Amino acid sequence: MTASRVLVVDDEPGLVRALAINLRSSGWDVATAPDGAHALDLAATWHPDVVLLDLGLPDITGLDVIAGIRGWSRVPIVVLSARQHGEDKVDALDAGADDYVTKPFAMNELLARLRAAVRRAAPGDATEAVVEAGDLTIDLARRRVLRCGDEVRLSPTEWALVDILVRNRGKLVSRDQLLREVWGPAYTNETGYLRVYTANLRRKLEVDPAHPQHFITQPGMGYIFETT
Repeated sequence: MTASRVLVVDDEPGLVRALAINLRSSGWDVATAPDGAHALDLAATWHPDVVLLDLGLPDITGLDVIAGIRGWSRVPIVVLSARQHGEDKVDALDAGADDYVTKPFAMNELLARLRAAVRRAAPGDATEAVVEAGDLTIDLARRRVLRCGDEVRLSPTEWALVDILVRNRGKLVSRDQLLREVWGPAYTNETGYLRVYTANLRRKLEVDPAHPQHFITQPGMGYIFETT
């Protein structure tokens, strides 16, 4: 049987070393990352079965790491943090974490939580972190778009639209869903917002905005992102 992979993300070298020793002795395949940037790289290239994540990282926050991973993957994320305030736990779970363990912790309990997280994970949830579409490279983990190798600056709202459409590529995403997920449930009648922002995306990302190849409108229904 292949060992389950766990990515440990923490900037405390002593704790990381102790976790790695205990996890490996319990049959886990372990990779470690000291900060958020390395964590996102490993999540996208090493494909762990579960991520053990500290919230207090030296470069970006643990919440940013959760958001980056959740942009393309449903891999289980177990937060391991010294923060014991209720709002920290709520924020982490709302961002997409699956479980929350506070420091100090019992190793047996942590191992049980990791095993449970892997068992609960639905098969086939992971997708590719980087999507190629013509001259576009869309990096869902790092939240950026390259066109012919050059990064295209997108507003947060533009990126939110790209993120939803690319994660559902080849599928119709309704106007209601886009408006609800990007602007909120009070905006489901504001279809003009979609026309304006998709027009902006086409100007930035399509070879011929008047004849889009990727951001396709289905009149009266919604939008589809096509890779070819």
